[in-house]
Amino acid sequence: MSDSITRWRDERWVSQTTGIALPTLRNARSVGKGIPFYRFGRSCKYRESDVLAWCEARRVETRETQ
Repeated sequence: MSDSITRWRDERWVSQTTGIALPTLRNARSVGKGIPFYRFGRSCKYRESDVLAWCEARRVETRETQ
């Protein structure tokens, strides 16, 4: 599959992937925060690449213990 193809995901997929509860996702959208999303009529969709980039931006580097 080509990288140029956009994979659209619904809020349930985002919730399962990130561990963010659906009400929390919905609240974040309503106040203009959180993961970028697109509105198609009454439906909200997320680009898979945006969700993964959002997760990667929250990565915390740790030191290895000896």
